[in-house]
Amino acid sequence: MMLDKIVNQPVIEAERFTLRPLRRSDQGLIEHYASNKDLARMTTSIPHPLPPGATEAFIARSHADDRIEEIWAMDGTKDGNSEIMGLISLDRVSESQAEIGYWVAPPYWNTGVASEAVRTLIAANPLGSKTLFASVFQDNPASARVLTNSGFQYLGDAESFSVARNAPVPTWTYSLKLD
Repeated sequence: MMLDKIVNQPVIEAERFTLRPLRRSDQGLIEHYASNKDLARMTTSIPHPLPPGATEAFIARSHADDRIEEIWAMDGTKDGNSEIMGLISLDRVSESQAEIGYWVAPPYWNTGVASEAVRTLIAANPLGSKTLFASVFQDNPASARVLTNSGFQYLGDAESFSVARNAPVPTWTYSLKLD
């Protein structure tokens, strides 16, 4: 029996959920939600269809000692919700900069979960970042509102490759200076 590795990553309390490191037991729910075509199309990295082993490898990478990305589950069990309401991450860009990324499970779309997760992670600032960056696909205005409502400022247009779409997609890029 393989046990979860203890990951040196803080557990962060939000009002409706807990941001916690991923567990091997999260694999089924992450696969279930990440297999949703509409969700995958709004990310750069989730393929559609989701290949076998992808989620297991993703969780293993989140436990690696040399990881450059910190990934938290939005665990809603304390409020009677799912163990996986979504995921949120910080990818180290430099010593003082990180890029925030997130997805929310479809049952929790338009419920404020993404906004609460982003605001909670900003307030905790677990990497001690001075600047956070984020980008969203231009056909995802809801995620853009999450960022602007959390204090992010528009930087400009760019494009990123979407694995699920197998194509480059126009993005809006944002930044947030932290004190």
